[in-house]
Amino acid sequence: MASPRTITVVALSVALGLFFVFMGTIKLTPRLSKDAYNEMKRAYKSYVRALPLLKKMGINSILLRKSIGALEVACGIVMTLVPGRPKDVANFLLLLLVLAVLFFHQLVGDPLKRYAHALVFGILLTCRLLIARKPEDRSEKKALPESAEEQPSLYEKAPQSKVKVS
Repeated sequence: MASPRTITVVALSVALGLFFVFMGTIKLTPRLSKDAYNEMKRAYKSYVRALPLLKKMGINSILLRKSIGALEVACGIVMTLVPGRPKDVANFLLLLLVLAVLFFHQLVGDPLKRYAHALVFGILLTCRLLIARKPEDRSEKKALPESAEEQPSLYEKAPQSKVKVS
């Protein structure tokens, strides 16, 4: 049976992955919700206006919104479907993305209710990453084969034989 830790990591990975696929899709297309799509367009226009450096770099609101949306969809798919290290990389990228979005919300002076979801999902991403990267407990390594238990480890001191010299 899977450990509670494994179940927690899998559940968080799937839930977070699906959330970010959904949110990224809203940023990319109006097919899911036209109102949410239009709200995203308006929000990203205000982000680019608040950061003139983006305009100087040639990044307009459409490019910013679509690149963030595509990154969310890609990382969400990886978080949902791909096992191992890529899942942790996607988790880290999404965490950086959430921090950038929180910065954007603060920059334009949005009220807390507009970015509370980003705070919550940032905390969940952090928890998932910490749980997934935590080293295994020694208590989980109880089930060693008998032959492995009988062999002394490299760090154990070999018994000293005493020889009498007369």
